[in-house]
Amino acid sequence: MLKVKTAYKSVIVLALLCLWQQSSAHREDENIVQFRTIAITPYGFERDSAAAGIYFDLANLLLRETGFRSEHHIYPYARIIHELKTGQTDLTIMFKYQELADHVIYIAPLPSLRNVVIGLKDEHFESISALRGKTLAYLRGASFSEQIDNDPLIVKHRTADFRQGIEMLARGRVDAVIGPMQPILSAAAAMDRINLLGEPLVVSERTPWLQISKKSVFSIFITEFKNVFNSALRRGELKKLQQKYAPSNLETTQ
Repeated sequence: MLKVKTAYKSVIVLALLCLWQQSSAHREDENIVQFRTIAITPYGFERDSAAAGIYFDLANLLLRETGFRSEHHIYPYARIIHELKTGQTDLTIMFKYQELADHVIYIAPLPSLRNVVIGLKDEHFESISALRGKTLAYLRGASFSEQIDNDPLIVKHRTADFRQGIEMLARGRVDAVIGPMQPILSAAAAMDRINLLGEPLVVSERTPWLQISKKSVFSIFITEFKNVFNSALRRGELKKLQQKYAPSNLETTQ
């Protein structure tokens, strides 16, 4: 009887060990915070073979002041969304997305951003309904306006970045570009095509959030992340980075 009980206990311990291994199998580096910044200029981009950008630098400030070991990379929207679901990514800064509602915890908001549709200089769209029958350069993996997303009469051409959207607009392959104001203007300025753009139509206003995967082992430190992040915002760190990375002829409030 004693041997049976001992064998039974051994099976239970083995089963618990297997469950623990399965729960942590997706991460071999659970003591390192995995931060991902969206690959959108001026928020996250490569400069002289080094990562940089408003959100990239702000995230590094957060990681430095919280004292965690970290790995920080710049990824496209779609990849970050996937990795937040699986727990491969711990933290990011991006808009709220419905498909992530059950997978992340929203820690702290940044100032809201205006999303706009911008066409060529001589064309202005009065309303979203005026976009029907038009083709928009739309960043792959992103969502900037539910009304536009759900309108089948507005054609969406998915692009890798805003530079590609501006280039397609210049060549007449799309009628307009959609996205946050500052990244569109920054891309156009970098391409020396800022004068190509017309008057923007504001189609939504959305708030970026510092957010963490519910599968992250660092979710127990939400209060620490929130306090340090909000402290950085109160000190004006975001405004400094906006001024650092925005072209001198552009507003830094968008």
